[in-house]
Amino acid sequence: MPELPEVEALREFLDEHLTGRVVERVLPLAVSVLKTYDPPPSALEGRQAGPTARYGKFLAIAVGDLYLVTHLARAGWLRWQDAFPDRPPRPGKGPLALRVTLAGGGGFDLTEAGTQKRLAVYVVHDPQEVPGIARLGPDPLAEGFDRDAFAALLAGERRQIKGVLRDQSVIAGIGNAYSDEILHVAKTSPFKLAASFDEEQTTHLYTAVRETLREAVARSHGVAAGRLKAEKKSGLRVHGRTGEPCPVCGDTIREVSFADSSLQYCPTCQTGGKPLADRRLSRLLK
Repeated sequence: MPELPEVEALREFLDEHLTGRVVERVLPLAVSVLKTYDPPPSALEGRQAGPTARYGKFLAIAVGDLYLVTHLARAGWLRWQDAFPDRPPRPGKGPLALRVTLAGGGGFDLTEAGTQKRLAVYVVHDPQEVPGIARLGPDPLAEGFDRDAFAALLAGERRQIKGVLRDQSVIAGIGNAYSDEILHVAKTSPFKLAASFDEEQTTHLYTAVRETLREAVARSHGVAAGRLKAEKKSGLRVHGRTGEPCPVCGDTIREVSFADSSLQYCPTCQTGGKPLADRRLSRLLK
């Protein structure tokens, strides 16, 4: 899933390649992709695009006085095209969900792999009309998001810190991958209760949040849209690396699996050497 660093890189890419171009056609090709109907996608046609803004994991492209907003979900992606085939795409065929063509040629496709269709597109007058944007918590890289603001979010939270970091209504833009990376940098168990952090631990975790995301944004800066996925994977130290050695201590990276996701962590760095209980494995052993 694209998270804050990749979406920020896409925002920069679109600002450079899309701003000032005129939208020629907007072609929804998957029934599930459109979440609004008024204004219709055709209302964007003939209007000048740009700039692009990021709200957590949402992209909002200004098109005239309207906005084309998208959330790429787990398996969605934006693919820039310098030119399109002459033959128009066929609805419902393959991963293509929506195509935007530009006057003078080129444009971009929104695609989604897999069978779970969660990629979302909205055409609105104001990005705040999108429910997912309206409920977002603060952006962790915003200037005003200081250590005290972060501490206030953790106060009273009886949930595990992994879930708190991923909750978009608490902090915007952090997903499964970067929450694993942040907790590894902070040397913190993903199962630790958020409200149990003392002052020093809170400061350490806040620093890990900011530094991990800033470093990922810096790595993604200037990377072409088509190479961002590979860039993200190459920069991850624990997430998606089950069975590999921890780059800090050499211990084996372990995994805890859930119904539709998994987390990765280093026992030595994060849990005092103790493996966390994997509920899926426990069920299999009963």
